[in-house]
Amino acid sequence: QETGNNEVVFMHLDLASLRSVRAFASTFLRQEPQLHLLINNAGECRDPKKPPVHTQDRHHHRLPLPPRSAGVSAGGTTEDGFSLPFQRLRSCAPSRVVIVASSAHCAGHLHPERLGRPPSGLFSTFQDYCDSKLANVLHARELATREQGTQVTCYAVHPGFVNTSLFRHAPLWLRALLLPLAWLLFLEAAEGAQPVLDCATRDGLEPLSGRYFTHGGPRVPWSAGRDDRLARELWEGSERLLGLGTPGG
Repeated sequence: QETGNNEVVFMHLDLASLRSVRAFASTFLRQEPQLHLLINNAGECRDPKKPPVHTQDRHHHRLPLPPRSAGVSAGGTTEDGFSLPFQRLRSCAPSRVVIVASSAHCAGHLHPERLGRPPSGLFSTFQDYCDSKLANVLHARELATREQGTQVTCYAVHPGFVNTSLFRHAPLWLRALLLPLAWLLFLEAAEGAQPVLDCATRDGLEPLSGRYFTHGGPRVPWSAGRDDRLARELWEGSERLLGLGTPGG
């Protein structure tokens, strides 16, 4: 209503709930015949006062869920509603997936055998964030590999350091450090959106599928973000963690 645009539709989606993700995908596909663009920009810094949630339906807000469930199952592989959005992207091709990452992926450390286990220590919140952003970069790389020949292309993009409420649940000491920096140095949301929109709309980017972009265009990610084996292991480990690709998953 605030936008004044009747083409903007609100649909409820709880990214911590696999049941909600499936319901959202089914509702969207039932109501919308076209899907040409998917921008994965969901993110949250977990409230440290609330314990992680691990049940059959709900998952802790951290890696590797951004690459899988937070993308409305971008790259889902089963018949339970996770593959359906991507089937629609393929049938509506040419289409694009844009994943909002960050240059903070340079400090990410991913160990496939430890996926879903939050880091410990004083800087765990920051490490959590960096790990998830490395997962974003690797997800774009692996997704581009898997979608070769389908006219579905994928891009990871660093929007810059943007003044948002992402770290509202961060520890007090970290907020005290970040807030002054945010007001002085960070970009406004509209500025941060520009490279994301460029990846979504600019002509001729198809040969650069899987690449990492910033405000200045395509850039080479840090070495961990170029590790194809780690990208594949992240994808497969995320499938196992979410019960995808298995009977009844």
